[in-house]
Amino acid sequence: MGELTQADRYLLEQVRQGSAEGWSQLVGRHQGRLLAFAQGKLGRAADAEDLVQETFIAFLKSLEGFRAEASLETYLFTILRRKIIDAFRGRKVRDVCLLQDLRGPGGSTSRSDALGQVAGSEPTGSWYARRDELQERRRAGLVEALRQLLHQLRDGLNFRDLKIVELLFYCQLPNKEAARRVGLNEKNVAVIKHRCLRQVRERIPRELLGEPAESAAFENLLTEAWEELRLSCPKRNTIGAYLLGTLESDWQEYVEFHLNTLGCHFCRANLEDLRQQTPAEADSPLRQRILESTVGFLRS
Repeated sequence: MGELTQADRYLLEQVRQGSAEGWSQLVGRHQGRLLAFAQGKLGRAADAEDLVQETFIAFLKSLEGFRAEASLETYLFTILRRKIIDAFRGRKVRDVCLLQDLRGPGGSTSRSDALGQVAGSEPTGSWYARRDELQERRRAGLVEALRQLLHQLRDGLNFRDLKIVELLFYCQLPNKEAARRVGLNEKNVAVIKHRCLRQVRERIPRELLGEPAESAAFENLLTEAWEELRLSCPKRNTIGAYLLGTLESDWQEYVEFHLNTLGCHFCRANLEDLRQQTPAEADSPLRQRILESTVGFLRS
């Protein structure tokens, strides 16, 4: 989900030229999944709609600074997530995170469950406001190396290892817990982890190498890159095919894992949006509100 698609580029160009039709298409393309995500976090539909509207306004205001390092969906989700965090600021709320908290017996969430601790109520540092040039280049190199590793795993249908690296780096689970989740020996998980870390490090240009791959700092960088750019999230059309049950069995099982074991909030929002889509959505009151409130930010 991290890469800017052709459709993204087309819509961006249309919006930058001040096209009201292009902006309407962009809003219609993304409002449903953003709303599903916000409603899952906030509960109240009116609050969710307000934050989605604010997200689109903030997107237009920040458009000049958008450097196309992520898809439009990822960038919009990043803005919305921070607005949700702001809405919760000052409250004792800890579930504003990238992954759906796994529930223990009786539906309660244990703080000892590492999947429930992926992120707290504090936002990660902004990917788009890095001031240290070398650090930014290192992160760019790391992101590219991670993308190559993930493409290799997906293209080879190696979903076992893909699940493990998601659990280790996206969720920051210890080896023992990751092994339990996928039904493997802890030593086997350690070997897979070491191999993947080595492959990532080998793909980063030598002049950009920083912390050793075995260090906690390096692993934290992996997690931050994953959180910011959602590098392993299935594409929306893949989630749609999962919903229809038309994926190959290995893909179907992996998407099931990503949605319901990791419980990625963003992908679950896409799934919910796809479930609820209707032809009348294009004329929804929320879309009209968004278009009316953002028209002044479009270039004339």
